[in-house]
Amino acid sequence: MANAMQAGVSGLQVHQTMLDVAGNNLANVNTYGYKSSRVAFAELLSETMREATPPAATGGGTNPLQIGAGVSLASIDRNMGQGTLTFTGQPLDMAIEGNGFFTLNDGAKDVFTRVGAFAVDANYNLVDPATGFRVQRTGNEGVAVGFQSSASSNIRIPYDVPLPAKATEKIVFAGNLSADSASPTTSLLTSGIVYTEDSGTVATRDTLVTDLDQAQSLTPGETIRIHGTDATGASVDTSFAIQATSTVGDLLDAITAAFPGSTATLSNGEVRLTDNQAGYSQTDLYLDYSGTGTLELPEYFKMLQVGAEEARNTNVEVFDAQGISHVLAITFARTAQPSTWDAVLASTTGEAAMDSAGRRVKDITFARDGSFAGMGGTTPDTSAFQVTFGANPQTVNLSLGTEGKFDGLSQFGGPSTAAASSQDGYEAGYLSSLSVSREGVLVGMFTNGVRQDVAALKVTTFLNPTGLLSSGNGYYAASANSGDPVATKALAGAAGAITGGSLEKSNVDMASEFVGLIQAQNGYQANARTIRVATDMIRELANLIR
Repeated sequence: MANAMQAGVSGLQVHQTMLDVAGNNLANVNTYGYKSSRVAFAELLSETMREATPPAATGGGTNPLQIGAGVSLASIDRNMGQGTLTFTGQPLDMAIEGNGFFTLNDGAKDVFTRVGAFAVDANYNLVDPATGFRVQRTGNEGVAVGFQSSASSNIRIPYDVPLPAKATEKIVFAGNLSADSASPTTSLLTSGIVYTEDSGTVATRDTLVTDLDQAQSLTPGETIRIHGTDATGASVDTSFAIQATSTVGDLLDAITAAFPGSTATLSNGEVRLTDNQAGYSQTDLYLDYSGTGTLELPEYFKMLQVGAEEARNTNVEVFDAQGISHVLAITFARTAQPSTWDAVLASTTGEAAMDSAGRRVKDITFARDGSFAGMGGTTPDTSAFQVTFGANPQTVNLSLGTEGKFDGLSQFGGPSTAAASSQDGYEAGYLSSLSVSREGVLVGMFTNGVRQDVAALKVTTFLNPTGLLSSGNGYYAASANSGDPVATKALAGAAGAITGGSLEKSNVDMASEFVGLIQAQNGYQANARTIRVATDMIRELANLIR
């Protein structure tokens, strides 16, 4: 009966623990990221009353006689299985689908959690708002642009840090350049400056150069350099000497003489240079003043019309190093050579400068099947414009396609449709919203329309996650049997994927827990009955003595 009493007491103890565990599971049924536990029992060492005997020649063997001493608590195991995800709509809520834990730091050590309900504190750190523990990052995302510090693994949300402007380095073109259209155009250049006289009226051919409002302190003998290329592409370089009697008409005549086949005129005060014939032309004019006074001359002549056998005009917005927007007017001009085009930078908005060599990309060629065939000519031209915005030179590369393919420009019959499909520059911008990729990368959307990686979440895995120690608030710590923490990124190694705008619910199965409650109650009642019966028997024995 003593064994029965002992066994009953041990049964009460372990079933009470079973009830405690089930109760805790049910208490946390709506706790985000909670992992349920279960109880495992084990039989205590039995008392052996008689050893087993082996079979003999005259008789069979006998089994041992043992009486159990009760039950013990073998283990309380945590179920690290996946909980269902619930959509919250909060961009900083995150859940892990699969293995791994979010990594946070309490200021002294890392802790690990499945609960991704994060927020931004007053110092722009990504934190658990319940404790203030800071979310940790890995990798180099966000470091180069100044969002993250290479000296810290805390994640900083850069609401106060602008995304620096990026100068356009590449324009991607796609579309068709007509193989059969023939509408020759005439080259027409204009100064873009309206010249006026001292009285403020529009200048004429008879206006003295020294009387222009745009001229100050000119001295006879000073020169205006006239240079560029003529229609054939030949270099032009001559000078016009300024005399006291030099008129605007004299300057125009000098320009006309320097560019055979073209005529310089004055149109509403603007200097213009027009080819005498339509068709492919490389005419380009520049004027430079040399002297002690001042004379306002254009940095470059805008091409109101590019001379071509067939022309396709396009516009594209680009950005300089300060993030200032400029619109480039680009014309694709078919040359006199079959299946050959030039790309010409006709003009740009804002303060800019360029020269003949930097505003024309020559010999864009196409194969017989209409595919892009690369840059032709004996000395293939580089497919880039050279332009100076303000005082900053800038190279703008043209991506025209892959040789032998149709992934960029093509040349088929029908209308021309070629246009810029994208460019890689942008103005400065500030963070307006956040999202997280399945790889755990926080991606910022900025006010300039640019998406930029901000940081990558550190996800930690363990060889034996059931061996982790629960430290409250949904946090876990490594133990002697969990294995060392392995830091990685989502979808790398054994780590799962990140789902943004969601949280992981508890994996408690309420039905199983209710069944467990009944089992704990039944077990507890049965063991209590064992103690009661043993007590009654002892009382009966005592009554026999009386």
